[in-house]
Order: sequence, then C-alpha cells, then structure tokens
Amino acid sequence: MSARDDVLAAVRAALGPERRPAVEVDRAYRGRDPLPAGAGVVDLFVERVEDYRATVTRCTAADLVDAVAQALGGAARVVVPDGLDLDVPGAVPDDALTATALDAVDAVVTRATLGIAETGTVVLDHGPGQGRRALSLVPDLHVCVVEAGQVVRGVTDAVARLDPVRPQTWVSGPSATSDIELDRVEGVHGPRRLHVVLVEG
Repeated sequence: MSARDDVLAAVRAALGPERRPAVEVDRAYRGRDPLPAGAGVVDLFVERVEDYRATVTRCTAADLVDAVAQALGGAARVVVPDGLDLDVPGAVPDDALTATALDAVDAVVTRATLGIAETGTVVLDHGPGQGRRALSLVPDLHVCVVEAGQVVRGVTDAVARLDPVRPQTWVSGPSATSDIELDRVEGVHGPRRLHVVLVEG
C-alpha cells in the first residue's frame, strides 16, 4: 500500500460509512443584476476603475493613438506585446525580455480581454496584444486599452465569457498594499500606475 492509499484510507475512515448530504448553496446571486438601478455599464466601469486610483481616458477609435501617447506621459521606453496593432512612441518589442530588462523600461501598453463594471476590473487572458503576464507586472506604468464593447456587467458575466483553460490576470487598480496602520503603498508587487484607455464609438 502506498502513502497515497494510506492517506485516502484515513480520510474514508474519518468520513465514516455514511456520507453527509451535499450542502445546498444558494445560487440566486447568479440571476441578480450586479449594477445599481439606473447605472450604465460603461459609466459604472469608469467610476469603479477610478475608485482604485487608476486613471481613465475615454476616446474614440480615431483618437486612440494620441490617447495612448498622452497616457504614457513622455515614457521613453515602452514594451509592447506581439499583436498590439497600435503605434506606440518609444516602443520596445517584447523579445523574451528578462525581468531585469523589463524593469528598465518605463511602461507597458496592452489590450484587455474584457472589463467588469461591477468591480472596475480589467482582465487579460494573454492573447494577442496582451503579452505574457510579466509584462503587466514589472513595468511601473501599465496602459491598458479596453473597448467599450468588452465591458460586461458583473463577475459572473466575465467568468461565463472567459476561457477557463487560458491563463488570466485580473487587475483592479495599481498594485497596492497596506501596512498595519493601513497606510497604502503602491507599486510593491506590480505597476504603481494603471491608466485605462477606454475606446468608445
């Protein structure tokens, strides 16, 4: 008998011959609207993103390049993932840059898979234009492009749309932590600044 068999046998003995019935979980929350009455999906998304001390710029598709350039605020070296499909000043292609090399760039520009109005969260599944996870974790400024049509109402809507086998990064504001005095410190575990460029129309 293997150690695994020993552990499983101990678990079965502890459970006893009669298993407890499964606990019923109230899933009524799946049917509720996560938005406050009268709230617009995109407007609420912007409000919640800004609640996290992130910056939001709303623009049209025609103004996207200029909006991204403004969001970068003069950053000289900006890492861009494959498939971004956007002219970015100071662009540095991600050619398997090391963490040290990523730390030397000023910013990263990515697209997103979707945004969540309920929580003000952007989600990346690291497809084209989003790059690998390290890109959105190491540079100090993350400029993330979100199309208004990608904004969903709530978390359950987001989970229903996402591919569960793809890696995902959920971003709610800049990286932040608080000490025992609740003094907020940003940039400890990721970008100090998050700038969402929301494309409408």
